[in-house]
Amino acid sequence: MNIAAKYRQASLYVGDLHADVTEDLLFKKFSTVGPVLSIRICRDLVTRRSLGYAYVNFLQLADAQKALDTMNFDLIKGKSIRLMWSQRDAYLRKSGIGNVMSDDQGSRGYAFVHFQNQIAADRAIEEMNGALLKDCRLFVGRFKNRKDREAELQNKANEFTNVYIKNFGDDMDDERLKEVFSKYGKTLSVKVMRDSSGKSKGFGFVSFDSHEAAKKAVEEMNGKDINGQLLFVGRAQKKAERQAELKQMFEQLKRERFRRCQGVKLYIKNLDETIDDEKLRREFSSFGSISRVKVMQEEGRSKGFGLICFSSPEEATKAMTEMNGRILGSKPLNIALAQKP
Repeated sequence: MNIAAKYRQASLYVGDLHADVTEDLLFKKFSTVGPVLSIRICRDLVTRRSLGYAYVNFLQLADAQKALDTMNFDLIKGKSIRLMWSQRDAYLRKSGIGNVMSDDQGSRGYAFVHFQNQIAADRAIEEMNGALLKDCRLFVGRFKNRKDREAELQNKANEFTNVYIKNFGDDMDDERLKEVFSKYGKTLSVKVMRDSSGKSKGFGFVSFDSHEAAKKAVEEMNGKDINGQLLFVGRAQKKAERQAELKQMFEQLKRERFRRCQGVKLYIKNLDETIDDEKLRREFSSFGSISRVKVMQEEGRSKGFGLICFSSPEEATKAMTEMNGRILGSKPLNIALAQKP
């Protein structure tokens, strides 16, 4: 995929904007998701007044997707904004093809409809929820952004009644597991998981009739020694919950890394092909603490440029001042502060 195509795909249409919304305000909002390349509010050619919509171009497609998932219908200056993938083809914009989510395999099976008022939306939900469409029963409900959905999942998680237990020995069976955990409250079901031969897999589940009982079991049994085995006891999670949790951790790490590099990242050009990550780190380590060094490569060969992240702007500035133009290998370095997109 070429660079231009990638940026086009990472572009969002932002509609229903308040007349007083500025590019700076939109930049501050959307840059919390990820690096923003550009923002353009469309204006009247004569009066220069906002036409009520804009385009936001992200550096990464994943950040555009996250903005679409988490910021649709957010309030800016008291007005709910509407987000869609940018569609520059005028024919497609007018063809009725709208917010139907799809990927390379086709429709993902869900879509969004934006009504003019709440009454029309409520009527659509009342009449269409549960209706059959091409032998499929529809679910139609009010839109909830990802933050609201995650909050609901978290609330449900905080009221868990199912407990996951692992690291017990082969001698553990359903009856013994029930005996161990029943002192914390009434159990609805107890199951030690086994393989096709009937051998214990070393983990199981206990379902309690109340959240209080499940919570107490986790608090008192997690890390407890049973026959020389330290148990792990925690809230039983569905696969989707585990994946969401891991994704959230990854996004947090990515944001933290990006935040650490803001204002302290140097862009190094004209690198000799013999310079790798370690050599570059060694040459710049005298200027301060380096959190990240990366020489960009393609098929194992240097592309002639790289990045260095220092722990403070002062260190980065000192390194740039003293190293810019210095011969490293066989070439003079060209160094600049990496600009925030």
